[in-house]
Amino acid sequence: MDVLKQTVDSIILNPDLAPLLAIVKAARNGAVYGAKVRFPHALVMVFMFRSGTLKEKLRLVFKATRQHARNLAFFATVYKSSMLILRLLNPSAPGKEGPYDTFLAGLVGGYLVFGRGKQASVNQQIVIYVFARVVLALAKLAFEPPSATSSTPTPTLFTQRLSPELKAKIENNAWPVFASLSWALVMYIFRWQPESIQSSLKSSMKYIYVNSDYWDNFRNFLIYNT
Repeated sequence: MDVLKQTVDSIILNPDLAPLLAIVKAARNGAVYGAKVRFPHALVMVFMFRSGTLKEKLRLVFKATRQHARNLAFFATVYKSSMLILRLLNPSAPGKEGPYDTFLAGLVGGYLVFGRGKQASVNQQIVIYVFARVVLALAKLAFEPPSATSSTPTPTLFTQRLSPELKAKIENNAWPVFASLSWALVMYIFRWQPESIQSSLKSSMKYIYVNSDYWDNFRNFLIYNT
């Protein structure tokens, strides 16, 4: 047993495997956090506002919990994988993070996990929650602008009438764009201006995306994350 433990620890402590193992741990942390957050919320909401048998209600609670956990695990996997790929493809400094890698990785993850297909209420709640926190963070940055955003241009508003074709196109693509940009912005702000993000969201993101880069044995790699 000790030999097996030593073998496992030697693998997970191998620095060459750290980038890949960080993706595995990020997925694990996303699943755990999603389940911990969604289960009590779903339990209260279903038993207070849904009708049906006990079995039906428990099924709804399990379904919402599973979806939340799965989506955060999937997003964490896509995000960390994209960050690794972008670092490897960095033309100016291979292996180093670029200034907009978090935005691009968040954009890809937001689209693949939350932007495609028919949207379940759980997905909508997650994206709207993230978007609200992004707006609050941007509002704070508007009063305390960092030097990195001092040259950000003011968006231009267009008021011309939209053609039916353009309106239909916007309606068909509004949700994928909204979901993708929400996640892109929150990942970018978390990476470069984390103090501007609401504390509970910042704590959860730190647990999933930062803590997943650190471990020193099998227990705190996969079983219990500190």
